[in-house]
Order: sequence, then C-alpha cells, then structure tokens
Amino acid sequence: MARWVPTLAGTTLLLLAAVQASHGQAQGGADFYQGKTLRIVISTGVAGGFGEYARLLSEHIGKHIAGRPHVIVQSMPGAGGLLAANFLYASAPQGGTTIGIINSTVPFAPGQQGSAWLGTLDRAEGVCTLWHTAPVKTWADMLVKEFTVGSIGAGSEMELYPAMLNKLFLTRIKVIAGYKAGSDIDLAMERGELDGRCGTHLTSFKALHPAWFAEHKIRVPVIIAERRRADLPDTPAVMEFVRHESIRAQLELMMVAQNMDRPVLAPPGVPAERVTELRAAFDATMADPAFRAEIDKRSLHIDPMRGADMTAAYAKAFAFPPEIISAVRDVMGAR
Repeated sequence: MARWVPTLAGTTLLLLAAVQASHGQAQGGADFYQGKTLRIVISTGVAGGFGEYARLLSEHIGKHIAGRPHVIVQSMPGAGGLLAANFLYASAPQGGTTIGIINSTVPFAPGQQGSAWLGTLDRAEGVCTLWHTAPVKTWADMLVKEFTVGSIGAGSEMELYPAMLNKLFLTRIKVIAGYKAGSDIDLAMERGELDGRCGTHLTSFKALHPAWFAEHKIRVPVIIAERRRADLPDTPAVMEFVRHESIRAQLELMMVAQNMDRPVLAPPGVPAERVTELRAAFDATMADPAFRAEIDKRSLHIDPMRGADMTAAYAKAFAFPPEIISAVRDVMGAR
C-alpha cells in the first residue's frame, strides 16, 4: 500500500497553517468581546436580592470571557419581570453583548420559550413571610383572614404564589402591586403598610434582614414545597394539605421553577458558539473561589444549575399533561 510521507516543506506549511488557524480562532473569540461591554439586564430594581446577585456576577464573569469585556448591570423593572423578559426575548441585541436575570416563573408564561439558558444562581422554595403584627399567624389563619402582600407586578412569583394559593386552597390573600423591588416591599412591611410578601426570597431575605429573624419580627405560615425545612420545623409544607392529584400536579409544575431560581439567559438568536462561551464563563464564575468568597461575605446563597441542565428541566416540565400546563398558565395569565 502506498504511503504518503510529507516533505519538510510540506510539514512546515501544514504546521504554519495549523498555528495560524488556531491563532485566528483564539483571536476571533477574544476580538469579539475585546473593548465591548456586556450588559446584564435584571427584571427588578437595583436594590434587593436580584441586584445583589447581579452585581456580584458582573464583578466576576468578565474575567472568564476571552477579551475581558466590561460588565454592567441594567435594571428594567416592570410588569412583574415581564418587561425585562420581553425585552430579552424580542428586542435585545442578539450578538452576545446582552444577557439577563429574570424571575423564575416567567419562562412558563405563554410565548416566553426559546432563549438560551446560561445557568441559574440558586434553588429556592416558595414562602409567604408575614410581619409579626399581621393578623395572620398560621396556615389556618390564611384560610379565614384576609391579608395583604406586596408585588412587583403580574409576571412575578410574588403574584403567582398568592394566585395559586387562593385558587387551590381558597386562601384570602390580597395582592398590592406597583412596587419596584422586593426591598420596597420590605420597607412597606416594616412601616405597617403591608402584612407581608410571597415568593422565593427566603435565602436572600435572611441575608438582607438577619435581625428580623433573630428578633422574631417575621412569621412563615407556609412554604411552597414537598416537605418542611429543617430550619423551619413548625412551618408546614403546602403539599401537606393536598387532597387531589390534579392540585398536586399543578403545584409540582409550579415548583419546577424553584429549582431554577434567578435564571440567567441570553436572547434567542445568539450564535451557538457564543452561547457555549457564555455558559462556560458562567460555570467558571460559579466555581471561582473569589466569587464564592464574596457570596459568603455577603451571607448570600448559591446552588447553581448548568444551562444544559436547565434546558432539559424545562423540556421535562412542558411534558406535563396539557390540562395541567393550561391550568397553571391560566393562573399566570389571570395575574
């Protein structure tokens, strides 16, 4: 059998071509972000948990991207997170210079699929937290007494959880919307303007208001979860009160989002190679000792999920029976 033996000149040319191609690829990746600004759009005001997590991400993710872009955070509150989500889905640049952190329930809203998931920052159970002077103290009280909770708008879990509890268990939660961020709701609670708030805010809540728990200024009458938390042994999980399988299925679908709290995404249309680069940068940031140290320093909490795992989880969620998906969307649409 004939065998090709390269000449010295041919070998040199091949090596030069390989080096040039490799250099071109490396430069191409670096050149895209070199001198550019990567914008992180968040769906709430800059104060509160979203702002804290976004600022930390912006301080560290750039060093894990070739070209080391400057990274900024842009607040785009409104409509319970839907304003920012719709901007990312429909209007944001698709080159890879804009990413976002949105409310965890928004991906389940009609017409909100198709983005490139980069990862999530945390997993968080839903809760209702009430100020100690509120008339409601327990789950039993929630069934017979009206109380008020604050919300940033119809697309957020701050309204989804009350709507779901009211529909499935006939609780008497009245939602007061119009707040820009969770921090504004917290102030309203402290001033006595609201009884509390519902959502996936427990971990950031403990970091931002540790004295409230130490001084017993906050009550947690229910958690939206399969089982009770070890640190809240007297607070029942909502699944303890389920008597019908259709209700259980709706709650299970809603709780999928809790495993993917503070999801980070790139708009539809971003080139696949850039999504891969951004996902790798996100994963590297989550493992970065400096980032982790800042998380601990600020008493925050992270339990990240990779972008590919998020895509698989959402696909599984949308494999629920159509009537269950429709029932959950009806609640979201009504809000």
